[in-house]
Amino acid sequence: MMYKMAKSDLPQLLKAIAQEQDLIVPLRKSGQVNFGMWSEEAEVDFDTLKSVKSPKDAFFPQSETLYSCVRDGKKISIEPEELRNRPFTVFGMKGCDVRGVEILDRVFLSDPLDNFYQARREHGTVVALACHEPEETCFCKVFGVDCAEPAADAAIWMTEDTLYWKSITEKGNVLTELVKKKGFFVDAEESELDAEKAKIHEIVEQLPYSDLSLEGWGPNKTEEKFHDSLWEELYKPCLACGTCTFVCPTCQCYDIKDYDTGHGVKRYRCWDSCMYSDFTMMAHGNNRKSQLERFRQRFMHKLVYYPDNNDGIYSCVGCGRCVSKCPASLNIVKVIKSFAEKAGGDDHE
Repeated sequence: MMYKMAKSDLPQLLKAIAQEQDLIVPLRKSGQVNFGMWSEEAEVDFDTLKSVKSPKDAFFPQSETLYSCVRDGKKISIEPEELRNRPFTVFGMKGCDVRGVEILDRVFLSDPLDNFYQARREHGTVVALACHEPEETCFCKVFGVDCAEPAADAAIWMTEDTLYWKSITEKGNVLTELVKKKGFFVDAEESELDAEKAKIHEIVEQLPYSDLSLEGWGPNKTEEKFHDSLWEELYKPCLACGTCTFVCPTCQCYDIKDYDTGHGVKRYRCWDSCMYSDFTMMAHGNNRKSQLERFRQRFMHKLVYYPDNNDGIYSCVGCGRCVSKCPASLNIVKVIKSFAEKAGGDDHE
């Protein structure tokens, strides 16, 4: 069922949802937009197309405590961190970021199950926002994401003065009923969005990377791509800063560390990066001793290893964050195009 409301009532809509559960929305702070907890004082920003970081940390936080060891004299007790047990909504995720969470699902919800991630997924509802004006760095179409028809628990579209709402899953139905009770919605027809979706698709077709070819990538390409000499040239501008991994919606690497509180220890996990020299370092050293090997690992995982283990699905969603944020302009698009050029293929610019 499709509904609509006046776009000017959006602040009241957010307040109504936040009265019932935690609400995570894109917020502008210190000149940057990232997802955070809604409050009446916060500056909500739905106009900026992409947050700096993806909103994946609603489900996979940048840092989270796993358990605490508390010392009382000679006695030490272990206190596991409580799992998420109350509902929350992430409001305004773009289609690429929703696909990113689906990719994380295949990692954290497979055996062995990650209980922390599972609890957040069970209690979290995702409301996706269609992209009104995709940008030049976007290439989600390449990976099968339709930014005009985002797949989530519920989807919304914002035109000049109207917000359209469509429930998609059972979680979406529950949230929709909650909002309907507040009196925001009137019935709408899906055909009212035909012009908006057509305009979005028209923009997508004109973007420079929308026809990027994935030929030569995917399952069963490890031997072919791993030993290619092109990696020896591609990696050289890489600064090993890790920016690409921290803004990426699908990167899932993490480290586990201990923090001495003075009266015990907190064990926590935090995002890590395969681009760092100490990533997965063990007592005997590091399996990837050079930046070339670490650089290759990142892109082989996105384009070969993950598809190998996940029915051909790539672990890139075409959000374009690495395209806009890499200080050396060395991103996944450049890697794909460089291999296409070497093979004599059309780079589609």
